[in-house]
Amino acid sequence: MNPYILATLLFGLGLGTTITFASSHWLLAWMGLEMNTLAIIPLMAQHHHPRAVEATTKYFLTQATAAAMLLFASTTNAWLTGQWGIQQMTHPLPTTVIILALSLKIGLAPVHSWLPEVLQGFDLTTGLILSTWQKLAPFALLLQVQYANPTLLIILGLTSTLVGGWGGLNQTQLRKILAYSSIAHLGWMILVLQFSPTLTLLALLTYLIMTSSTFLVFKLNKATTINTLAISWTKTPALTCLAPLILLSLGGLPPLTGFMPKWLILQELTKQELPCTATLAALTALLSLYFYLRLSYAMTLTMAPNNLPGTAPWRTSPSQLTLPLATSTMLTLLLLPIAPSMTTLLSL
Repeated sequence: MNPYILATLLFGLGLGTTITFASSHWLLAWMGLEMNTLAIIPLMAQHHHPRAVEATTKYFLTQATAAAMLLFASTTNAWLTGQWGIQQMTHPLPTTVIILALSLKIGLAPVHSWLPEVLQGFDLTTGLILSTWQKLAPFALLLQVQYANPTLLIILGLTSTLVGGWGGLNQTQLRKILAYSSIAHLGWMILVLQFSPTLTLLALLTYLIMTSSTFLVFKLNKATTINTLAISWTKTPALTCLAPLILLSLGGLPPLTGFMPKWLILQELTKQELPCTATLAALTALLSLYFYLRLSYAMTLTMAPNNLPGTAPWRTSPSQLTLPLATSTMLTLLLLPIAPSMTTLLSL
């Protein structure tokens, strides 16, 4: 792609998200979401592969449906209450429709079916943008309307953690596994959204860091299936040692960074006298942990069925920048010791 066109599209992507962040009016927020969608579509379809074009079409139709629902609900709210402000949602009907529309935008269960299929059609770089940056604008809106329907948020959160763990069990494609991982993590954030928005932001931040490092590891190894992970030790032996730790951090095992948000979320749910919800969420985390362990096993404890000379690649210098990978990997593995500081900040 022409670098000027790429820069323009990335600028549009950033501007759309920024407009949504800064808006207090539903029309401005809707405009930012539309700019965001229209800017990423050429990035998705740039390879002209039939699968990429199909995934781009699915993504466009899904996002257009969610945007139409958002516009309809905000207009209905203005008609019923006379208010266009995002924080002035008082009527239950438009509020519920808006929460469902934003859930469709970010891929929460039970409106998640598009996400694994769409992510499977893209390369890992576009998948990284879709799994991280594209979640920010809808989350900014969800943070502002979260108090309206607490029961719906808990149902969406629990369903997402369950579907995210259950759906990834029988997958062999890494991008689909990461899509279900994304659904499960978003479910954890939605669960605690109404009780502690700052804790949701902490979980979102750690999710962005861990997902970025996972995508960058797979991109450096050019891995798209579990089988290709088995020969990654011949390409990047040091990274193959660190990759299982990154995956286990995504699964939420101590003493890694991913344990911190899960621990604090379970603690908050227990404080809010929701022990059954906390127990269900912890049990669904075990489902997710299984397929992270499966990937770790494929990388470190299995060997490809061919001899060493057949798997040794050419030692060419990598074309990918390794600084983002090194930074995100370090943050993915080593942030747990600052958990006391985080809890102090959250209690202020």
